[in-house]
Amino acid sequence: MATLTSSPSTPAITQNPDIRYLGRLLGDVIRAYGGEKLYKQTEYIRSASVDRARGIQGADVTDPGLDALSLDDTLSFVRGFMLFSMLANLAEDRQGVAAEPGADVASVLARLDSHGVTREAVLDMLSHSLIVPVLTAHPTEVRRKSMIDHKNRIADLMLLKDAGRVETDDGENLDEAIFRQIALLWQTRPLRREKLFVADEIDNVLAYFRDTFLPVLPALYARWERVLEARPPSFLRVGSWIGGDRDGNPFVQAPQLEHALKRGCQAALAYYLEALHALGAELSLSTELAHVPQAVLDLAEASGDASPSRQDEPYRRAISGIYARLAATCTALTGGEPARPSSLKGEAYATPHDFRRDLVIVAQGLASEGDGALASGGALGRLIRAVETFGFHLATLDMRQNSDVHERVVAELLKVAGVEADYAALDEYARIALLRKELASNRPLGSRFSDYSEETASELAIVHAAAQAHRTYGPQCITHYIISKAESVSDMLEVNILLKEAGLWRAGEDGGPPQAAIMSIPLFETIADLESAPAIMTAYFGLPEIAGIVQARGHQEVMIGYSDSNKDGGYITSTWSLYKASQALAPVFADAGAAMQLFHGRGGAVGRGGGSAFAAIQAQPHGTVQGRIRITEQGEMIAAKFGSRDVAMTNLESMTSATLLASLEPEILSERDSARFTTAMDSLSHSAFTAYRDLVYGTEGFKDFFRQLTPIQEISGLKIGSRPASRTKSTAIEDLRAIPWVFSWAQARVMLPGWYGVGHALSAFEDKALLADMAQSWPFLKSALANLEMVLAKSDLGIAAQYLPLVDDQALAQSLFGRIREGWGQAHDGLLSVTGQSRLLERSPTLETSIRLRLPYIEPLNLLQVELLKRHRAGEDDPRIKEGIELSINAIATALRNSG
Repeated sequence: MATLTSSPSTPAITQNPDIRYLGRLLGDVIRAYGGEKLYKQTEYIRSASVDRARGIQGADVTDPGLDALSLDDTLSFVRGFMLFSMLANLAEDRQGVAAEPGADVASVLARLDSHGVTREAVLDMLSHSLIVPVLTAHPTEVRRKSMIDHKNRIADLMLLKDAGRVETDDGENLDEAIFRQIALLWQTRPLRREKLFVADEIDNVLAYFRDTFLPVLPALYARWERVLEARPPSFLRVGSWIGGDRDGNPFVQAPQLEHALKRGCQAALAYYLEALHALGAELSLSTELAHVPQAVLDLAEASGDASPSRQDEPYRRAISGIYARLAATCTALTGGEPARPSSLKGEAYATPHDFRRDLVIVAQGLASEGDGALASGGALGRLIRAVETFGFHLATLDMRQNSDVHERVVAELLKVAGVEADYAALDEYARIALLRKELASNRPLGSRFSDYSEETASELAIVHAAAQAHRTYGPQCITHYIISKAESVSDMLEVNILLKEAGLWRAGEDGGPPQAAIMSIPLFETIADLESAPAIMTAYFGLPEIAGIVQARGHQEVMIGYSDSNKDGGYITSTWSLYKASQALAPVFADAGAAMQLFHGRGGAVGRGGGSAFAAIQAQPHGTVQGRIRITEQGEMIAAKFGSRDVAMTNLESMTSATLLASLEPEILSERDSARFTTAMDSLSHSAFTAYRDLVYGTEGFKDFFRQLTPIQEISGLKIGSRPASRTKSTAIEDLRAIPWVFSWAQARVMLPGWYGVGHALSAFEDKALLADMAQSWPFLKSALANLEMVLAKSDLGIAAQYLPLVDDQALAQSLFGRIREGWGQAHDGLLSVTGQSRLLERSPTLETSIRLRLPYIEPLNLLQVELLKRHRAGEDDPRIKEGIELSINAIATALRNSG
């Protein structure tokens, strides 16, 4: 495939030298390992597809070459195109496609300074800020970790090439080393054969902590300290759901939560021990040449290190003692010895703070002479920052469960305890009164002498496991309990009841407020839930015991869900409902005297809240960020955003920069414009909502059309996560998880959740000048339309039409697809009109280049997928057909990047 990326008349390809280089090597690998025939077939198909994408005359009638592929050839061809997309992603990330102008803290400080925001104001906000990407196990990452690991090794080798190296550290020719890694990719099975277990998901995400977050966050803080000329607290942290998210996943129970926390602790302590070992080798200062403060001498003396060769090296002896104590901590917390045991005896640290205190003594000693250069940064400074950021728990683990489960469990506890025979029959007011009465007492409802259902026993076990984790790893290991499908105050109080069973809620004593070690957090997901959110939170804050807790804590979190609101009401209504809910919640929190912390449940695809996080955070309603924000990162986006240290630093700094701007930059809209724009958006949202609901939920047969047109059935069989695809056995769209809903439409290149209904709204809105003004001057609509534009550019209804023969009822298929095509045309034309462009992505050349590169490589994959789906659904049982379908799903998702 030496010519795979060398067509001189394809600007989208020739503009990136890395893509040309890696594509040439991939072609060489296919020729060497797949044979000349496969290479020529692949190159012919690629050339024909590129010609069609470029609109060359006659290319549309050229034989695409797909019919000549045998099943074995098909599998190899799909793997080749998948690997090209993976290497193209790597090349784009290296060329800075992920970076956005002005998305670094230094640029943001200059921008804020131009608005009169002082450095002191920035530091004051950072003193109480919290910015957290939260990693989840949502199943949209179709690649095996082995594939991602090989890709990362290629990225490391490319860095050596950037530095002008011609050999690796081991003396291997660099080009040959990269070729070898691509050859390993070619011969690595891309599909999982076995379903992932929760333990696998935990291990997969820990690799990102070890390889990326642990080294990257301290490096970022060091950069920011130089820019800020001050040392802020650790406001940027990382969270996780993996091992704590039980909503719809029966495989997450107390043992999985315990395993996740233990493995996190092991990873953090292993990193600290390795850093200490390196420090011990580095800090060779001698008392004969340096003044050493008494505090350091005391640490050295207490270490028990009596080696004669180190008697004049107190820093090394002090580090030896600290290492011994941390090794003992590792044994105490995890039950295992560290990889490099200490020969000294040490008392385990009780808390991370105690460990940090000893490190600070060493740092202060180093700072006592000269200009402090030995302590102002470097490895010791980064280790201190890591301990402050990650503690002994590595990442705060969220718990999550559905409110229906809580209701059943609390009802059973009340019934068995003889308190209330039929809790489910009570109205909301009666429930609140009963729950408040129970929360006023520390008497648990549960008893180890009572028998409970399996569900109740499991839920009790997990809150007791959380309480034990607090005792073992410290209270920061679990601080949030998310309630899916939160619809009432009682939904939040039920969680407090469960926490009380494990001592994580303590009733107030002597007139004081209660104490809640874990925060009860509602997740508002549907359009109706988002509209009800302000009233629910007002009532919740109105309870005196809750008000006391919230005011003592200083903040309260609310989670808002992009995925289900989109599936419920369509893209623009979902986006607007989230905006309005955030805006309406702000005064509720202000009245309660609490800072509002919004947790954004975003996915990778636009239909699930994806798109530029930098733009999305800035597009939040003014006054709603306040320096505190959490955002989910999941599936393929974890690898895309945090797969390498450079890319992770770019994305984490972008998230931080956007939060600073959203929190401190003055409002740019006047009250008049805000009122005009709000009225207009209400109208647009209503029109889009009506069109979307009419198609998806109001059209008879749409459910069957969706399930037959897209590969939803086949996606459900992929081994990409531990969770089932649906919450229940129902086939209704309402019960389907948002991830497979969006993922399926993306595979068929319709991408309906990301745009349907918007065209109807734009075409029906009469004041086009107002729309243009909104699109130009309002960050909210500018961000929403930018995401819409990306989805439209990645969709292709010409390819989608190839899937129509898969639908049994052809009359229905043609009718529904006609409506979809018309809606796409309206969205396309409306977007160009509002933004004043002549084509999609005209003002986003980098993104346009990226997408144009991919399109010729996706089309053949879609065409092959359709043929394989036909054969599979016709009953052909050749296992290569099923494998080919799954490979095509993998390849298309890789090429689209944010498809789930």
